[in-house]
Amino acid sequence: MNTTVLKTEARLFAREPGSVFWVTVSPTLLLVILGLIPSFRKASDDLGGLRVIDLYVPVAVLFALIMAGLQAMPPVLTGYRERGILRRMSTTPVRPSALLTAQLLVHAAVALVSAVLVVAAGRAAFGVRLPERPAGYALALLLAVAAALALGATICAVSRTQKAATAVGSAVFFPTMFTAGVWVPVQAMPEALRSIVQLTPFGAAAEALADAAAGGRPAWTHLGVTALWTALLTWAAARWFRWE
Repeated sequence: MNTTVLKTEARLFAREPGSVFWVTVSPTLLLVILGLIPSFRKASDDLGGLRVIDLYVPVAVLFALIMAGLQAMPPVLTGYRERGILRRMSTTPVRPSALLTAQLLVHAAVALVSAVLVVAAGRAAFGVRLPERPAGYALALLLAVAAALALGATICAVSRTQKAATAVGSAVFFPTMFTAGVWVPVQAMPEALRSIVQLTPFGAAAEALADAAAGGRPAWTHLGVTALWTALLTWAAARWFRWE
């Protein structure tokens, strides 16, 4: 891994105010807006004594990962390929794989920072309990980050141009938002729908994060579903990705 490439990509990301806002600021802003709704701060028997805002902390965390993996990263990588940057790099000592690795690391780091901001804001502003099983929460979070980036890499692989990557990313964005529980938390969905959503990477991750936050051990089925999707998407991205 070329550290110069990594530092350069980090600086370039920091110079994109749109990406910085949507990945690092908007998830926390979403949580704050929802937390200002009085009914969301009241405990509900239907939610096992939890408040709606308690459920939305993991949702906002997943929102950050989705923004990084699906909206921020694919246009950048496909833009590099479309402009021939990856092809030209193949003739230099710095291989194109170094740029790809740097992009994955930058967006993973930014997504994790955003996740920490969400958890901190939930605790400071609305008294949401910190994850009672931090190790389980961290494991679920890392798997969710890997799934989001693998999905983003797959979008890069199947998109020939930057415009195509934006279009495909937007098409995939809304279903993933739904399965992550942005409109209705997974725990509040009807049982039949919840069973289906749990088979998706972000639905399973939402359940794992919520379990760990509440003090339970994330179910191996939820972790396994997220890991399986990550493996399948990584294979697809590697299979279809072209440097030029």
